[in-house]
Amino acid sequence: MMKLLVKQEHAIWFLKDNVTEEVLYGGAAGGGKSALGCLWLMEMCQKYPGTRWLMGRSKLKNLKETTLNTFFELATQLKLSRQFSYRAQEHSIRWNNGSEILLKDLFHYPSDPNFESLGSLEITGAFIDECSQVAYHAWQMVKSRIRYKLAEYKLMPKMLGSCNPAKNWAYKEFYKPWREGILPGYRRFVQSLPADNPHLHPTYLQSLLRLDKNSRERLYYGNWEYDDDPATLIEHDAIADYFNPQHIKAEGMKYLTIDVARKGRDKTVFRVWHGWVCIYRDAIAKSGLDAVVARARALQKRFGISLSNTIADEDGVGGGVVDFLKCKGFINNSVPLQVREGGVYVKPNFDSLKSQCSIKMAEMIANRLAGEMCDDDAVQQCVTEELEQVKLRDIDKEGRQGILPKDRVKELIGRSPDEWDSIMMRYWFALRKDYRTRVRVG
Repeated sequence: MMKLLVKQEHAIWFLKDNVTEEVLYGGAAGGGKSALGCLWLMEMCQKYPGTRWLMGRSKLKNLKETTLNTFFELATQLKLSRQFSYRAQEHSIRWNNGSEILLKDLFHYPSDPNFESLGSLEITGAFIDECSQVAYHAWQMVKSRIRYKLAEYKLMPKMLGSCNPAKNWAYKEFYKPWREGILPGYRRFVQSLPADNPHLHPTYLQSLLRLDKNSRERLYYGNWEYDDDPATLIEHDAIADYFNPQHIKAEGMKYLTIDVARKGRDKTVFRVWHGWVCIYRDAIAKSGLDAVVARARALQKRFGISLSNTIADEDGVGGGVVDFLKCKGFINNSVPLQVREGGVYVKPNFDSLKSQCSIKMAEMIANRLAGEMCDDDAVQQCVTEELEQVKLRDIDKEGRQGILPKDRVKELIGRSPDEWDSIMMRYWFALRKDYRTRVRVG
């Protein structure tokens, strides 16, 4: 019998109790994440004949090249290879006792945004490897499919996920509540670090320590506050400094940016800026145009902000606010503004005005040139989650620069992003001083 690591034993305990439904295991490299999932599925398939289990990952190709190979290696070590057959064309592993493991691609395809392909699936339990790479909705949909032969064997629905630290739904739903001691009883998080695995070669640990700071913090120390995604525009330390803007003077003109509530969102967000420092943030629940316009006018009067220094999201309902308030309008998908450089207008390399302002505003924050005064912990948390997801889209492709779309950010953080637009619109006022309108970009 293969001896488990101590942390793996902890996870197995939760996978066999009568309380836990969801287990997240990992938090660094080299902790035996994939091995744990494979061993658990092997045991369940042998112990409960005729049951059906899911082994999933974001992409089926990656699953077969990584997790599935781990499965075969462990099966060979345990002398179990004759107990099952791998059916490559059907993407499944069929055990001699009738149990089955289905290999599933859980990528969020635009053609199947609600994962309806999982709708008719019935399984006994599931293991999702590198679960932080799949959408939270996929995790929830897989869990909703766990019902096959539970009553027959008197089993609880059990779901195991493994991952390295990532600032997305896994952080929000598991790690942060665990750290704060408020993780609900049906969920468990088991932190596993490289140092917990005595079987790792010393040179592997040394190689982890030689990684760049973000990667080292995540993969060796298991620090969830760092993100090594090369597409990330605002690093962890810069976000912390954004909320402590003592190094930035609140001076010059004042501005008001308004992100108006629309479908899928429940609030309109206002931000008052003194120079590049947000000195006041306000929000009101979804309401009529009159209420939004009245709040905007009250803020203009209170802080001495002119109409020409006020801008509102003009998409959808926001168009009415712009009409009534007579302020500047911001259209997210409009053509980026051409800015004069060295006496000539330069063709912008952005796919939209929102991408242009988002990327430039992210540079301001990354360079510690913009900040926000905020003593509301809940607001800080929401803004932090959104700043972490300001990332370049398709960084490996040539062409105009764009950012992750709002729908993708919603998948990653598990809610609608309501704060960033009122922040990135501040950069429009930096562009307006010297730009040319009605230009063709092509």
